[in-house]
Amino acid sequence: MRYGHRLCLWLIAAGSFLAAAVGASALDLHAPPVARFIDRMVAHDAYDPRELRRVLGAARLEPAIVAAMDRPAEKALPWFRYRSIFIDERRIQEGVDFWVAHRHALRRASDRTGVAPQYLVAILGVETYYGRLTGGYRVIDALATLAFDYPPRATFFRRQLEQFLLLARDHDFDPLTVKGSYAGAMGAPQFMPSSYRRFGVDASIDGRVDLWTDWPDVFESIGYYLRENGWVAGGAVLRDATVGAAVAAMAPHTTTLGPRTTVGALRAAGLRIADAPGAGSRAWLVAAEQPHGLTWRVGFENFRAITRYNRSPLYAMAVHDLAVALRRRIPAAVATAGRAQ
Repeated sequence: MRYGHRLCLWLIAAGSFLAAAVGASALDLHAPPVARFIDRMVAHDAYDPRELRRVLGAARLEPAIVAAMDRPAEKALPWFRYRSIFIDERRIQEGVDFWVAHRHALRRASDRTGVAPQYLVAILGVETYYGRLTGGYRVIDALATLAFDYPPRATFFRRQLEQFLLLARDHDFDPLTVKGSYAGAMGAPQFMPSSYRRFGVDASIDGRVDLWTDWPDVFESIGYYLRENGWVAGGAVLRDATVGAAVAAMAPHTTTLGPRTTVGALRAAGLRIADAPGAGSRAWLVAAEQPHGLTWRVGFENFRAITRYNRSPLYAMAVHDLAVALRRRIPAAVATAGRAQ
């Protein structure tokens, strides 16, 4: 999930230029890491060796993928610029229209998982612009590149490559045709292969999990993912805060979620916040960089659950802010749709 969306236009352009300048190369099936990977899948997963070599032999190592991994928007941009990518009038209005069109399926998914519909819609809005932008890289190329040509995360991506090949076998699709993000995330919710296999839900009960075009499957899979990663139905997500210097020191300005504390501890240190959960509730202080300097927000259990979808607090703040904007407009939009019927 973490990698399943959103490169800025400048980053896409940079990656495209690099790919053209350097060029892709074929995966060497005789390289020791690749040969060990093949042997393991044959022995551990009973994968057909000829089919495995056919698929991996067609994979291409893409330099642009490595470049994209090294400069994700969550680490390259300050919060106010990152936010502007995902929170604008067009994305809000199209999200409202999307919610109205799918309101019955969204309500069912929300009832079953406990995740409010605005957050299901907002994740789709941030990830893929409500399913329209699901990625242009072949997943096999993205995962092979990162599994064998990106040492910092090779172990993780070799597991994802294995999970992708098992997913293709389980669902009987051609692994050479599936497209996704530069990190191999797939479908409208941009699930990584392991998440697709673990959290994908056949909500429409048609015998398959389709995270591209089957919206009941998509909604319930997102909700199930969040619930299994700590989402509390009806719980708080994020609040703005006014802090003193002592509290600010508890949240170093980083691109990862800071240390866990409690609402009571933050208040004792000088936090001022309205409508917060009880004093014993777990909390995380989040720095939000603005043009004029840092502002502060406090995330709760549900905020942390969103960061399990994508580890960046910038991402979780964008999802929350889009969800809030959508929720403000949906009552009038649903009423208008009802009168039109």
